[in-house]
Amino acid sequence: MRFRVPNEAVVSSGHSNSCRFQVELRHLVDFALPDMSAVLSAAWLIKWLKQMAREALRPFLYDGEASVCAEVGARHLAPTPLGSEVTCAASVITAGGHVHFQVEASDGQELAAHGVHRRAVISQAGFFEPVKRKQAAQS
Repeated sequence: MRFRVPNEAVVSSGHSNSCRFQVELRHLVDFALPDMSAVLSAAWLIKWLKQMAREALRPFLYDGEASVCAEVGARHLAPTPLGSEVTCAASVITAGGHVHFQVEASDGQELAAHGVHRRAVISQAGFFEPVKRKQAAQS
């Protein structure tokens, strides 16, 4: 599969995106142990980190293109309780072939997560063609 190389002059180091969200019941992992509090799940945290990178890249895509996750590596550093406000951010480190982001999340008291995320720019038509073939083979 071929990927378009984003224009490094347009997608430059430091370009970023961020959001804030409040931890709700649906975002929690429940350990089902009486002495452990339910906290923000790593799955939700990583979802938001990836989403910030995707949204940062979106304005630079041409019609018919999308960006997809090529790799994500994050360390979940601290538990975040229900009701906390979390800020997630993604900043471009490098662009060329793939776009690499530094990602991090803070719960207002400490760094909750940090890591790197790599996205590839793809043609939607080319990317979904194998999916269509697989679906047809299952019928």
